[in-house]
Amino acid sequence: MLRLRKTNSLILLIVVLSVFLVGCTTGNTPANNVGGENSPQGENINSGEVNLFTTRHYDTDQLLFEMFEEETGIKVNVVNAGADELLERIQLEGEDTVADALITADVGRLHTAKERDLLQPVESEILFSNIPDNLRDNDDTWFGLTKRARVIVYSPDRVDPSELSTYEALTEPQWRGRIAMRTSSNIYNISLMASFIEVWGEEKSLQWAEGLKENLARDPQGNDRDQATAVASGVADVAIMNTYYIGGMLNSANEEERNVANSVEIFFPNQETDGTHINVSGIAVTKHAKNKENAIKLMEFLSGEQAQKIFAEANNEFPANPNVQWSSWLLGLGDFKEQNIDLTALGDNHSKSIMIWDRAGFK
Repeated sequence: MLRLRKTNSLILLIVVLSVFLVGCTTGNTPANNVGGENSPQGENINSGEVNLFTTRHYDTDQLLFEMFEEETGIKVNVVNAGADELLERIQLEGEDTVADALITADVGRLHTAKERDLLQPVESEILFSNIPDNLRDNDDTWFGLTKRARVIVYSPDRVDPSELSTYEALTEPQWRGRIAMRTSSNIYNISLMASFIEVWGEEKSLQWAEGLKENLARDPQGNDRDQATAVASGVADVAIMNTYYIGGMLNSANEEERNVANSVEIFFPNQETDGTHINVSGIAVTKHAKNKENAIKLMEFLSGEQAQKIFAEANNEFPANPNVQWSSWLLGLGDFKEQNIDLTALGDNHSKSIMIWDRAGFK
């Protein structure tokens, strides 16, 4: 059984500040070495700016942008908003958009941006080296920065982990009235289903959605934190949610959220079969970027080992760069088998996923 351990916030802060100081004070680091060890050596790069549209809103992200500015002389202008709002703005502005780069969560949203012709391919040996093939677009329009796993969270008081095995097993009669989940229109669940379509095919995926619906403890609702709360309060015994929400709740300033996170456990499903579903937060260069080269330099920097450690730990996610060690909290969860699929498939199967959820009558 995987026991959750609370990350000490003070220790994390010390680690982040230490990495920042190292990045700022290392005298022999060239100004253009924005991607870590794999960055090319040469003349000092041209200063300038890059306009970043992002859905992330973490203090450590701003810290990283300041580190990037210190190393390169390139000013990062940040625009924060929801994914739909940012995509709509980029599309409406067209060739006149100020956006050079886009960061958003979930392959589904990155795929939507690509389908709307809002992105352009990127050629970068640094990115190709730092980000594995399966965590980037087949046409190189977007690159993963952090990974998250969509797992089963359960009450150790009412569920023995030996009862848990696969996503498919959640459709069995023993789970009738015991499962909590957010709506099927949520992008995380659309991508989850898209991965099942890739692994199982459409017919089995539809059967799974229909079976899961029969075993819900309540109508789908709320966000992932609400699913954990439903399990902790006894409304449900298990829930499907992303790992990083538990990590965030463990470090929340809200005592109730900390209590919820400490009262549940994480289980990685399908370890003997297809593996656990993963997704990414990713970055891309916009089609009409005015500062394309600076945008690529920012992407390279964020994919480097130094930045990846901070970038991932800020949200209790897994780094996309395989050379970066996981945070202490993630290491405490133990290693796990991931779905062996190219994440581009999550975008390719996006429309089919919505159709299957609808056919199953899933709210």
